[in-house]
Amino acid sequence: MPRAETPSASGTSLWRHGDFRRYLTGQAASVAGSSITQMALPVLAVLHLDATTAQVAWLSFLGQLPPALLALHAGALADRHSKRRQMITGDLVSATVLATVPVSAALGTLTLTQLMIVAVVQGAASVLHDAAAISLLPSLVERSLIQRSNSRVGALFAVAATAGSHLGAALTALLGPARALLGDVASYLISAVCTARIQTAEPARAHPETRRLRGEIAEGLRYVRGDDRLWTLTLVNATTSLALGLLNTLWALYLLRSLAMSATAFGVVLGLGALGAAAGALTAPALASRFGPGPMMLAALAITPLTQLPLLLASPGLDWQITIGAALFLQLACAGAAGTTQRSIRQIITTTGMQARMQAVSTWLTSGARPVAAVLAGGLGTWIGVRPALTAGTLLLLVPLVVLARSPIRALRQMPDPPASALPSPPPARTSFSDVPAPARTDNARPDRSLGGDAL
Repeated sequence: MPRAETPSASGTSLWRHGDFRRYLTGQAASVAGSSITQMALPVLAVLHLDATTAQVAWLSFLGQLPPALLALHAGALADRHSKRRQMITGDLVSATVLATVPVSAALGTLTLTQLMIVAVVQGAASVLHDAAAISLLPSLVERSLIQRSNSRVGALFAVAATAGSHLGAALTALLGPARALLGDVASYLISAVCTARIQTAEPARAHPETRRLRGEIAEGLRYVRGDDRLWTLTLVNATTSLALGLLNTLWALYLLRSLAMSATAFGVVLGLGALGAAAGALTAPALASRFGPGPMMLAALAITPLTQLPLLLASPGLDWQITIGAALFLQLACAGAAGTTQRSIRQIITTTGMQARMQAVSTWLTSGARPVAAVLAGGLGTWIGVRPALTAGTLLLLVPLVVLARSPIRALRQMPDPPASALPSPPPARTSFSDVPAPARTDNARPDRSLGGDAL
């Protein structure tokens, strides 16, 4: 079916693309709602259920476990079945299981065990939803518009996450943490309604559903490993996730305890970081067009370790707090610009029937790196101290820089051409960058500066 309301790459604004607006509205609502839960759930566990430190750690661990275990399966399912149906199912399951928390709290039957079960089920449902949501975008817009689309998505998500955190704090103060979760329940319902209203027909599945899921997962792994561009960018994502996971585990503790930062100042610093992520995502198309996607991503990865230096050198005081806030703004701006660009490249060069599995491989590796990073951060922080552990995390940020610098993709001057076929073929032979033709620059690749990414 031909797409309705599809804008040209150089003409109609993306905001006039009805299905893109519905997609963006639903996903932004879901991001904001998830931020409410991230704010309210720990408060509920600690202050109302008297959870110990170990129990809070288990609650966090169980919430992070489903992506590491289920991402590959969710990606294969999304390439096999309707992506919109999978997104709606994930939203409704999440809304249902999360709604049991305020109901149980009102009845006086809420327990930590229930919270842990909710964390696991909601995490699994979110994996199903996200695998389909990320891979649906390339079927909603023309491939020449993917970079601009990801730019808008990344910027709005950064703002939505910050707004959700503030809303979660307000709802927790006004209604209590259990009833505050109803805000996230509502966000899942909004997401489901917006997804159901998307009218663009999804591409036909290439393989019958009688194929074994394990075979399709293996096909996705071979597909990513067989293309040097996909494999390089996936490794960059995974190694960045490991380094940032280590840093983020200790970051708040270091600021609040070692640098005696107040809760208000900490919130302002986080707000500056969110603004940086939005700014980076919005400017990514223009930067990639001017300097080339490869050099731009390489510069962003080179700047990122330098933004950690103020944190390592800081001492308590307002001046250092301002410096740390500015450094975080720059760090997340780099992450937003590089992340938006690398995701766009991966979506452009991946065939239609492999979109979800390609993304699932990246999600699997990055999600698997986070628990490892958390354990590593705890061990290093205990054995050598928090500041030396943060130094180790900063040094780890050099690994993705080296991975990209050693790959010919560092010299990519223009966004690549999409594949010749819209449907997947057998797993490709290992691709050499020298065999990839350089696409001609056209007006369709130029970003719309009047309109507003995606962090690594």
